[in-house]
Amino acid sequence: MLSELLKPLRLTGVFDSRWHVREPWAIEGDAEESCAILHYITQGHCWVTAEGRPPILLQTGDLAVFPMGTAHRLSDHPDRRGGVALGSVLPEREPGTSGQIRIEGSGPESRLLCAGLHYDASAATGLYQALPWALVLDRSQVDREPLLRDTLRLLAAVDRPVGPGDQLVTLRAFEMAFVLAMRPLLRELADNPSSLPVLRHPGVSKAMVIISTRFAEPWTIESLARQVGMSRSAFTATFRELVGEAPARHLAGRRMQEAARLLTETSLPQSAVPERVGYQSAVGFHLAFRKWFGMTPGEYRTKGLSSA
Repeated sequence: MLSELLKPLRLTGVFDSRWHVREPWAIEGDAEESCAILHYITQGHCWVTAEGRPPILLQTGDLAVFPMGTAHRLSDHPDRRGGVALGSVLPEREPGTSGQIRIEGSGPESRLLCAGLHYDASAATGLYQALPWALVLDRSQVDREPLLRDTLRLLAAVDRPVGPGDQLVTLRAFEMAFVLAMRPLLRELADNPSSLPVLRHPGVSKAMVIISTRFAEPWTIESLARQVGMSRSAFTATFRELVGEAPARHLAGRRMQEAARLLTETSLPQSAVPERVGYQSAVGFHLAFRKWFGMTPGEYRTKGLSSA
């Protein structure tokens, strides 16, 4: 199930920044909608704190990923008072651009690569949204993923190569780093299912796999419930509790994700898309697609081609 989680998620833009900060320092980050946040520590250390969460210490070589862009604070000490708002030192964080933060203090220096990884909100399934607010790979774990380690070091380099197509190359490099980071993190979740309760429920986790891989079949809530050995009412209630959305919406979302991919990444005729994603009626598909994305399939394809 976890291996399917990232398939529909594709980055649409990245803002990255390099931080050179000397103690004492603290920066208050904002919540970022439809944006994963990444912090890679290239020198020194920092503390991550957030309301109602235990503090997290990141040291040289550690990588932290915030899948939903949860608001948090970075500082040299978990009890550091004051600090500056991220918006005051980086007021414009447009995808496709880069920035730099310098804070001159009297203490030791820390250096970080930070990035906001924007993704299409429609691709963030209930399972993705159920991930822990912060996921951390320490230096030894990063080193066990040589491609991830080398990609992060290249992205963090002050003299990162630039040239034609640099914005696209940077986007895809961060996308690769994100997926490479999530793989070991998801393996950890599979080994410790208490971090993601849906993994502990055999019926709902099985339904998630079915929806992810067999979405084109003519499922109803009743047939899904029977397939996983649950009553309709118990299945619907438990699914909503563990996943955060109703099974019908989750199924519709998976079908819409695949429809969007077919429209923008393949030359499949538009008329063939409904059947490929589980709709028997072209009209029904058209109405569902427009409700989901706010535009028709044809408009979506045109928009996707023009931005490619």
